[in-house]
Amino acid sequence: MENQTVVTDLILSGLSDLPVMELILFLLFLCVYLMTLVVNLLIFLLILLDSHLHSPMYFFLGNLAGLDMCSSSITTPRMLFDLSTKSRVISIRACVTQVYFFIFGVASEIQLLAIMSYDRYVAICHPLHYMQIMHWKTCVLLTGAVWAAASIYSLIHTLFTLRLTFCASNTVHSFFCELPQLFQISCTDTYINVLSVFVLGGLLGLFSLIMTFSPYVCILLTVLKMPAMTKRLKAFSTCGSHLTVVFIFYGTILFNYFRPTTSYYAADKLVSVFYTMINPLLNPIIYSLRNQELKASLRRIVKL
Repeated sequence: MENQTVVTDLILSGLSDLPVMELILFLLFLCVYLMTLVVNLLIFLLILLDSHLHSPMYFFLGNLAGLDMCSSSITTPRMLFDLSTKSRVISIRACVTQVYFFIFGVASEIQLLAIMSYDRYVAICHPLHYMQIMHWKTCVLLTGAVWAAASIYSLIHTLFTLRLTFCASNTVHSFFCELPQLFQISCTDTYINVLSVFVLGGLLGLFSLIMTFSPYVCILLTVLKMPAMTKRLKAFSTCGSHLTVVFIFYGTILFNYFRPTTSYYAADKLVSVFYTMINPLLNPIIYSLRNQELKASLRRIVKL
């Protein structure tokens, strides 16, 4: 580093350098972002205003909707700004801040999905004791633990990121500040950073994954014993929505963070677009399309 100049600003490569494509992408992702905010806000307000939805299941779903609005807002406005102004320079301080909130959103969502899985287990396997087990105090404590754990986890990675320095290669091959791309251009040894991602991220991810899928063994056995076909279909519908969201989210995150380092920037960007912009829009759509209570609540609100 003796003959290298340490830079204080980074350059985001963005999604495209073609003016026509930039305009198309700007309009496309602006629509996606607005739809994400509207749909998630609608679900959040329905759960807040309709007393029929005041149950633990919808409490967690409301948290997920709020988290999706915030997660999308961490990256999309900056990307839209870069597409419209072609100014892709971002300070290292702003970059690290974006890293913190992005990791916080990811860590929060995987834990929240695990809690929602447990909630479905209690509702289906222990329906008579559901409100005793999933008491409101328990729900608040669980979500509080999620936010606290995500904050600490994100802070650890952010502190490790602060030790990085960037020299001649200051172009981040993404449309936002993401750890794998920052590691690739750092002129500091990133061994500790990469190790922390695999160890801490692996432990958090594995624990959340086990807590997410293990309840479904009991759920499946319980559902198959149900005599009424309508109850089976309702249970499978609710669980199917949750599992669809889980598979999409985990699949895209694992692709970018837990694979050997490569230079396939186009594929990385495409996957990043999916879990930063598309996934927050798909979550409420998947849940609302399969959820009769949400549809009924919307009809009640519209009739008022």
